Parts: sequence; C-alpha cells; structure tokens
Amino acid sequence: MLKQNSLRPSLKTVLKTSTVAGLAAMMLATGIPAHVAQSFAEPVKVTAPQVASFGDVVDAVSPAVVSVRVQSDVKSVEDDGNYSFNFGGRGFDDLPDDHPLKRFFREFGGGQDDSRGDRGKHRQFGDKDGGKRKGHLRPSSQGSGFFISEDGYIVTNNHVVDEGAAFTIIMNDGTELDAKLVGKDNRTDLAVLKVDNKENRKFTYVNFADDSKVRVGDWVVAVGNPFGLGGTVTAGIISARGRNIGSGPYDDYLQIDAAVNRGNSGGPAFNLDGQVVGINTAIFSPSGGNVGIAFAIPASVAKDVVADLMKDGKVERGWLGVQIQPVTEDIAESLGLADAQGALVVEPQAGSPGEKAGIKKGDVITALNGDTVKDPRDLAKRVAVIKPGTDVDLSVWRNGKSETVKVEIGKLESDQQASASEQQANPDDKQSSEQELADLGISVSPADDGNGVMVAAVDPDSDAGDRGLKEGDRITTVNNQEVKSADDITKVIDQARKDGRSKALFQVETDDGSRFLALPIDQG
Repeated sequence: MLKQNSLRPSLKTVLKTSTVAGLAAMMLATGIPAHVAQSFAEPVKVTAPQVASFGDVVDAVSPAVVSVRVQSDVKSVEDDGNYSFNFGGRGFDDLPDDHPLKRFFREFGGGQDDSRGDRGKHRQFGDKDGGKRKGHLRPSSQGSGFFISEDGYIVTNNHVVDEGAAFTIIMNDGTELDAKLVGKDNRTDLAVLKVDNKENRKFTYVNFADDSKVRVGDWVVAVGNPFGLGGTVTAGIISARGRNIGSGPYDDYLQIDAAVNRGNSGGPAFNLDGQVVGINTAIFSPSGGNVGIAFAIPASVAKDVVADLMKDGKVERGWLGVQIQPVTEDIAESLGLADAQGALVVEPQAGSPGEKAGIKKGDVITALNGDTVKDPRDLAKRVAVIKPGTDVDLSVWRNGKSETVKVEIGKLESDQQASASEQQANPDDKQSSEQELADLGISVSPADDGNGVMVAAVDPDSDAGDRGLKEGDRITTVNNQEVKSADDITKVIDQARKDGRSKALFQVETDDGSRFLALPIDQG
C-alpha cells in the first residue's frame, strides 16, 4: 500500500477575503444590487494538489515495468517509430481533412507527416549474436511493458511486437528473460507476452484502475523505456478523455501531457495509487519527439482485451456489418429527427447480420437494447463487446418513424471490417442529357449503368459546393428514395417541401466511399 499522507490535496484561498470584501463594498456604493455584491464577498476556493514527491509511487511500481526487445527474421528492418500516429500503415494522411489533429498538424507541423522520424528508413544491423541469438534474427524494435500477473504475463502494444520472432524482457534490475507471444489485437493495439518462468518466480505486478473515476486534471506518472533508457519516469496530468485519433473504430484514448517518446510504447501510465490508468501508445509530434501530447489506451478498454488474450490468445468481438456515419444537425433536420445523434447507415455489408435482419441504407440506428446510441463510435464499441450469437433490439429511424429491428450479432473475423466497404463505379467523363438543378447549384445526368445520377457540375459558391459535392460524384438516393434522373430528384424535393422540410438528404458515392450529406432546399 502506498503512503498517501504526502499526496493529499489541501485547500488554497485564491482571493483574500479582505480584497473581495472591499470590492463588494465598492459595488454597493455604486448602486450594484446587494445580492450581486454579496456573491463577490465569498472567497473562491479550489483544491490545490500538494504533491511533495512521486517517489512512493515510483518505488512501488518500478519493479513491475519492463523493457521489451524484439527480434525479427529479416536482415533489413524498419525502426520501430512507435506511437507517432502510424497504426497498421495508417498515418496523418489517412485522417479526414477536417479532423482536428490533421488541422493542428498542418498549422504547426509544416503540412507533411514528418512525425515518424526515422520510420521507414531501413537500417542494416551487424551480427550481434550475444551468445543467445540464433540464425539471422536481427533487432527490429524496442518498447515498454508491465507485469499484470505474478506468474509473468506482460502487457505491451501490438505495434511493438508485431512481426517479431523472438522477445526479450529486461527488468528494472537488469535481469533479462526470454518471452513468448501469447496473443495480440491489432484493433486496440494491445498484446500479451509471457516470460519463460522456469524458476517459478513470483513477479511484482500492477493492476488496472477503475478509469470511470479518472478525471481531466488528475496526475499521471509514466514509466518506460524511451530511446532505450529503461526505468525512465515522467509525470503530468490527464489532458482529455475520449480522444479519437483515427487509428480504428474503437478509439477512446486518454490524452496525457507526461513526456512520452520513442520506446515508451506499451508502457503504463499510473495514478497516484500505483494503478494503471492507461497504456502509452501514440504521440502527436511534428518532430518525432515529445511535445506534451500523448495518447494512452484507457484501462477500461485494456482490461477486457488483456483478459481475453491471456485466456484464449485472441479477442472475440460482436459484428453488425454496416457502414455508418455521424448524424449532423442538417442530416437530423432532413430526416425529421429531433436530435443529432445516432448512427446513419450508409450501406449494410452483403451477407452481414445487419443486412440479414433488414437494416437498410438511410436508417438511423438510435438505440441498442433501449440505450441511446450517441454516435457511430459509441455503436461500434458497444456491438464489439456483445457475445456473438446474442439477439439484440436495434431502434431505427426509418421513413419518419421509429421501428425496432431484432438482430443476431455475428462474430467479427480477423479479415472482416467493422463497417462495410463500398465498391465504387468509375464515373464516365462524357455525360449526356445533362440537366441543371439551379436551386441546388448542381447539374446532373443519368448514370450509364442506371445506378443514380452523375454530378456534371457544381457551383463553387453553392451549399452543395460548401458541403464537398464535386463533379464526378454519384447521387444514388435523395431522402432514401432511389433517383435515376434530375426529374426524380425534383419530385423528392417537392415532396420534402410539402412536408415542411428545409433540407434533403443526399447519398453520394465518391472514390473514397459512400456518405450522406444534407442540402438546403429552396422553399420557394
């Protein structure tokens, strides 16, 4: 048990009573109402943490933190470059243009993704057998980890151990132990190793915290192996919760400002009770070094995934099989929804549980088993934790009313996507029968294959242009009704006007996929 006396907060008066009392008197003299002046006579008080030292925490947890050295069956390998926003080949260039992190990077990082430093530069390694390495194994990466059980199970990041052939654990006292890979999960970037414990040692281990109690502003202590400097300790606070950095459908990161650098990946971020609140995984950095913006997988996510990996070596997730997008205020208005929440179905994947149950494109999934769905990420995370084969009730908004659809959740296989991928048709450069829809600021013509209409021209000053509609895009439905001509679009919009709608919902297919956008319609 950690000593807590030196860690308890004390009250600090920010404004002296005499100062605010004088201010209140002055306000009364100038005619300010008494109840207003009195509110200024009360001193403002805040809790100011008085942390004399993090030494108690560090002493308790350091024996549980390890360095992870990885060897691969290759002669030329890439530097690990972990946690500079590259997950399975995805980097900043793969984020949407309007993603807040991409805007930040463009503004402060020079416009190109140079955050990966040496990542991608091949390095040649000489023969360093060290008496243990065999054949053509070569060092390929290093990271951090921590014991989660006394019998030698270790948690780290998937991207630290991915494609590794041999693993060595270095403890804080310098002891080196061989380890084997128990399981890994690329969707959450977590992995579990098990040390070769022939001597039946009992290792010092740490537990996951209840991160429902974690607050923005709480202290965190990061321990890890940056740049190969094992046992490095840094401290900071939790800067934000629920961060989506574009690494996958289950993003729910803690943002911390403790110094995190290359080699910290897989290492723990502790609270002042010595419990793991997060697993350091990524940093935002134009230069490749620490700038005070790091991201950690929260304990609530890691706890279940790690338990599954320790038990079965894999993670079993529920699967609905629909491509979804957020419901904006404009989309909600176009569909007659009272609130801009839920998940808008762009397309159910062929043969998926969603398609079999009758989920249709244009449906808005508003609740799962009676609990409100906030957004697509909320739906994806909740479906993932449902056991395959379980029947659930989905509330969907369809044709202006709510319906309930019963779905048997499927099993997400390793080669399946959490959302459906769209097969896109190439627009024909030579369109005929072009018609202008002046109220929308676009011109369209029938698609050669009869599937929707092709956008032939867009007024850049129109609402359609502002919302990203471009020449060559394909409009397949308007207000969830199929359209094959300009006349079809006009009929649907006329009906929407009669229904009192100020916006219409367009489904648009581009080279990047299918999406919905809401366009204002002229009320005449």
